[in-house]
Amino acid sequence: MAAFVDRVTLHVTAGNGGHGCVSVHREKFKPLGGPDGGTGGNGGDVILKVDPQVTTLLDFHHLPHRKAGNGEPGKGGLRPGKQGEDLVLGVPIGTVVKNREGEILADMVTVGQEFLAAEGGQGGLGNASLASDKRKAPGFALLGIPGRSRDIVLELKTVADVALVGFPSAGKSSLIAALSAARPKIADYPFTTLVPNLGVVQAGEVRFTVADVPGLIPGASEGKGLGHEFLRHVERCAAIVHVLDCGTLEADRDPLSDLEVIEQELAAYSADSTFHGSDGNVIPLVERPKLVALNKVDMPDGADMAEFMRPELEKRGYRVFEISALSRNGLRELSFAMAELVEQARAQREEAVQVVTPEVIRPRSVNKAEFTIRREEQNLEPLWRVIGAKPERWIQQTDFRNDEAVGYLADRLAKLGIEDQLFKAGARPGDAVVIGAEDDAVVFDWEPTMVAGAELLGSRRGEDVRLEDRSRPTRDQKRAEYQERREAKAAAREELEVERKAGIWTESVNAKARARARDNESK
Repeated sequence: MAAFVDRVTLHVTAGNGGHGCVSVHREKFKPLGGPDGGTGGNGGDVILKVDPQVTTLLDFHHLPHRKAGNGEPGKGGLRPGKQGEDLVLGVPIGTVVKNREGEILADMVTVGQEFLAAEGGQGGLGNASLASDKRKAPGFALLGIPGRSRDIVLELKTVADVALVGFPSAGKSSLIAALSAARPKIADYPFTTLVPNLGVVQAGEVRFTVADVPGLIPGASEGKGLGHEFLRHVERCAAIVHVLDCGTLEADRDPLSDLEVIEQELAAYSADSTFHGSDGNVIPLVERPKLVALNKVDMPDGADMAEFMRPELEKRGYRVFEISALSRNGLRELSFAMAELVEQARAQREEAVQVVTPEVIRPRSVNKAEFTIRREEQNLEPLWRVIGAKPERWIQQTDFRNDEAVGYLADRLAKLGIEDQLFKAGARPGDAVVIGAEDDAVVFDWEPTMVAGAELLGSRRGEDVRLEDRSRPTRDQKRAEYQERREAKAAAREELEVERKAGIWTESVNAKARARARDNESK
C-alpha cells in the first residue's frame, strides 16, 4: 500500500531561455549577405495540473526538485532554437498551493485545472533580429533569460461534503463502511485510521461524499496526536458529523465531554481557505452545520448512555441520531439528514455563483513609468538603484564580454530615460549605479553616454569606440588634475622669480658668453 502524503515542499525551476546566435550569411558571389543569426528558444514552464488518477503527494515527497527543459540556442541561417519542453506535474483534487510565507497562490479543486508554478525564461534575439537601418550588421546577440526558480508548499485538503470527526475508536471508519462502498481498515485499537478515507453515499436522489478523518484528541490543533496533520481535510466540508462513542470503557470519558473537547479543537483550528459562504467569507469549522451521531447503541450500556445524553445534547441545539454502525440501526435517518445539509450548502453555492462581476479591461497607461530611481548610500558614498522590469531584463540579456552589446545596452537605457532621470535626481558622474536584483545586480560608475550610437562612429563589429578607453577620468578627476597642473606651474614661476632676483640667471648668461669668446679666439 502506498504511503499517504498530504503536505510537501516542492522546489521548481523553469527552463532557461536559449541564447541568440551571432552569424553572418556567407555565400559565393554574395559578399554582403548580412546577419542571419536565429533567436534562442524559450525555456519550458513548470505547470501543476489536477489529475484524477493522482491521490497523494508521495511522488513530490521522494523527488522534491523538479526542473523544466531549457530552450536551445539559435543557429545560423535564421534558424531559431528549439523551445524548452514544459514540465506538467499531476496533483490530486483539492491541492492548495502556497508560498513559503503561507500565502495561498492557487486552490485546485476541478479536474484539469492548471497553475503556472514557474515561468520559463525568454530566448535571446539573434543578430538578425537586432539589425536596423543604422546597425546593419550587429556583432552581438542577446542572451537568454534564466527560468524562474521558487519554493512552493503543496497541501492536500480532501474534497468532501460531510466530515466525520470524533475520538479514536469512536466508530467513524465503521460508519463510513456501512454508509458507502468504502472499505477502510477497521480494528479495536486507537488510531487505526491513519489516512482520510472517502466514501460516496446515496440518500434518495442526493449523492454526496463523506470523509472519515483520523481520530482527534485534546490538543490536536496544537500538534498532538494525528489531528494536527489532518484537520485541514475538514476545511472543505459543508457539514460536520460528530461521532460520539456511547460504549467507551474509559471511566473519565463520556459522549458529552468528548463533544466539548472536539468542539474546542475545531474552534482553535484556523481554516484558511476553500469552503466559503454566500458572502465569500471563510466559515470557521466551529460554525459549520453539525449533526451528532451517538454510536454503538447496540451495546448493553450504549443504549442507556445514548438515552441519558440525548436530552442534554438537544437542549444545546444539536440534532441527535442514535445509530449503530455494526447493526446499521438509524443509518437511514442519519444519511437523509446529512443529505439535507448538503443540499442547503449546494443551493447557497449556486446562488453565490450566479452573481458574476464582469471583468473590466483597461488599457495600459501610456505615461506609466517603466522604472524608478532610489537614492541609497554605501560606505558614505551615494548609490543610485534603478528598479524596473525592463532595465532588469535588459541587464540579464546583455553579454558584458562584448563591447558592442554593452554599448547597445547603454543606448537602450538612455532611450528609456534613465540618463535624464539620474540628472534630475542629482547624480554626478562617477557615482555608483545599480541595476538588477540583489543576486544578479550589475554595478557600474555612471558616466553620461554620448548621444550618437556606436554604429554612427565607425565601430567595428563586436566593438564600441565609446568603451575603448575604459579608464576615462571623470569630470571631478579632470578638475583635480587641472588644479594640480595650475598649482605646479605657479610654484615653478615663483622658484624662477627667486632665482632671477638672486642673480643666478645673470651669472649663467655671462659664463656662457665668456665660453663662446674663448672658443672663437682658439679658432
